[in-house]
Amino acid sequence: MRRLKIILGVIAAATLLGLVHVLLPSQHNPFRRPDLTEPMGLATYGKLTKLKRDERLCRQVLSAAGVEYSILPADEAETSCRLAETLVLERSLTPYNATPLRMSCHQMAALYVWERNIARPQAEKLFGSPLRQIETYGTFSCRNIAGTATRSQHSYANAIDIAAFVLEDGRRISVQDDWRARDRSGKYLKRLHKGACRLFSVTLGPDYNAAHADHFHLDMGRTEACE
Repeated sequence: MRRLKIILGVIAAATLLGLVHVLLPSQHNPFRRPDLTEPMGLATYGKLTKLKRDERLCRQVLSAAGVEYSILPADEAETSCRLAETLVLERSLTPYNATPLRMSCHQMAALYVWERNIARPQAEKLFGSPLRQIETYGTFSCRNIAGTATRSQHSYANAIDIAAFVLEDGRRISVQDDWRARDRSGKYLKRLHKGACRLFSVTLGPDYNAAHADHFHLDMGRTEACE
């Protein structure tokens, strides 16, 4: 009798898991294949993290989302910061002022999801104007974290520094000038920072330290922080 109860319990649990897998929306289901075009959900960060370990899948979902990129061979990386193959962003939803933007695949995937679900819709919602351009200080840079002997995630092409946003109506919203503003510009930046914390492993802004007074640092490294 006890064995029968165990068997029935296992069957019931398996049935429940099957129903959850079928009925749970993909953005909340960690077992579904990553899709960068789906809405953000409970499983989004986990799926982006999964892409760190599966380069082939990562490139597939980038292409499926319409992101255009080229591949930079490993032997073209700087000798002091040797990298495996990395990607160069050719086209995303929003143009960037600085090119080329060399990134790891999972960093590019997280950036695209942030653009699609946070940066672009919040611009429309708060200002009624589409996002025309994102200004950045760049991605890959062979250097240490300021004041330390530890390599920055920029050295691994795992980070981007975002400085400002330009709308179609000509408005420019900068982290340096508008982070503490008590208006729509300040609200916009706070929402972008908060949204980034749900997608990137590390999100740093002006409240973290003086070195980040003029930009958001967004990376998909091994540690986790939202400051």
